[in-house]
Amino acid sequence: MSPAIASRSQAERTPAPAILRAEGLSKRFGAKLAVAALTCEVRSGEVVGLIGPNGAGKTTTMRLALGLLLPSEGRIEVLGVDCASDSVRVKELIGYVPDEPAFYEFLSGRETVDFACEMRGLERQAAWERLEPFVAKLELAPELDRLVSGYSHGTKKKLALLLALVHGPPLLLLDEPTNGLDPPSANLVRRLLSELAAAGAGILLSTHLLDMADRICHRLVFLDRGRLVAGGTPAELRALAGLGGDASLEDAFLRLVARPA
Repeated sequence: MSPAIASRSQAERTPAPAILRAEGLSKRFGAKLAVAALTCEVRSGEVVGLIGPNGAGKTTTMRLALGLLLPSEGRIEVLGVDCASDSVRVKELIGYVPDEPAFYEFLSGRETVDFACEMRGLERQAAWERLEPFVAKLELAPELDRLVSGYSHGTKKKLALLLALVHGPPLLLLDEPTNGLDPPSANLVRRLLSELAAAGAGILLSTHLLDMADRICHRLVFLDRGRLVAGGTPAELRALAGLGGDASLEDAFLRLVARPA
């Protein structure tokens, strides 16, 4: 059994304290209900996947967790800190990687990390010592002294993940973390996320890559039109869809999130 699968099995057997908790969370934009009475949680040591078609409410949920949006109803909190009323404190507890990371392209990767340390009030040497193993695992060392303007999309994604880890947050929010990565880089990121969860981090990620989600997620939340359709482990969702253990997660998703033609 691989270390990633072993750590996932252990997390499924022994529920840990919740790091992120949403209760009755709703968000309206005018007449549009983007998130509808969502209740879910992310526990220490687990990877939770937000899965749904475009417009399902995945990114809106993450922005509510970051305190970038205020809920219309309900509550979302990180380690007991309300994301709406104390968004500054919440941002200290979260590392965030957007789907399309943006950087000052006239800075090198190293200068970008230094800038993040300064903005967060971190001592640079201590931060770099903490990041050193992640730099090695992401194979970023050869890129750090190059200008970000010369980075590929995949290298920018890996730099964004490094920045999300700079302050050692207990919770990571990742929007399509392996989208655009070549297979070797995607594998590096998947392995690192599994290792971070095994070390106690909580990870909430959104993705359309159901094979990737099946590999690393302990639990999944299926959303459609802002509503929770189903949630559970990959095995539980296959069973709920009436499928055997050898069925793909995509088959389970399509059965459970069936839209009329």
